Amino acid sequence: MGIVWPEVVPCLLGAAGAGLILLPVVRACRASWRTAAATGSALAVVMCLYFLWFFRNPERTAPSDPAAIVAAADGRIARIAEVGKNEFARICGDSGLSDRNLAKLGRLAQADSVRISIFLSLFDVHVNRAPIGGAAEFLGYFPGKRYFTFQEKSSIENQHNSIVIRNDKTCCLVKQIVGPVARRVVYWPSHDRAVELKIGERIGMMKFGSRLDMYFPRDDVAVEVKEGDAVFAGVSVIARLKKGT
Repeated sequence: MGIVWPEVVPCLLGAAGAGLILLPVVRACRASWRTAAATGSALAVVMCLYFLWFFRNPERTAPSDPAAIVAAADGRIARIAEVGKNEFARICGDSGLSDRNLAKLGRLAQADSVRISIFLSLFDVHVNRAPIGGAAEFLGYFPGKRYFTFQEKSSIENQHNSIVIRNDKTCCLVKQIVGPVARRVVYWPSHDRAVELKIGERIGMMKFGSRLDMYFPRDDVAVEVKEGDAVFAGVSVIARLKKGT
């Protein structure tokens, strides 16, 4: 099992700093230097172990079924909702997508869609993966509010990254959404050009409790999960392409 080292290093340094800061605090309580050092070291070690575990990056094997659509994040299905074409356009506008970016959404901008939302707790793997294979294009980072991500309004109003993935069968809008605890959302492929991805390939991560939304053209997919289901990025089938798509 790998670790996302570029992302975890600042957290490890912060853990070490927290341990050092605790030293004078414990000393101020008239503890010995030995006790203060042991307390600070224990805090730093516990925090480092948690961060190493949180930034774990396990290997996953995507299903071989060409009709399969997989979860883009670990967690639980928080909401499945049908979204009308006009409502989708409003959501995109409120989320900060420009008309130029809307044109890149293809069928999603021209038809009703279905949104599948996944809520990630602090204990889930936070590495995100492509729900379908195809050309992935980064549409931008959009600053926003910091509602808790289990709140429905966080889907539209919170800070997030937007990514579109298109192939000859369908397309998907992926929104990496972060809340009041998470401080950063990361998309790893190029921000400047479309990149070909395989289904289940790693695309980025969200830090410390987040939400991920996936929008698909409603007539393209048959949803195979229900609200409350636990899913795992890159392996759990959440929908399948309808026959004839």
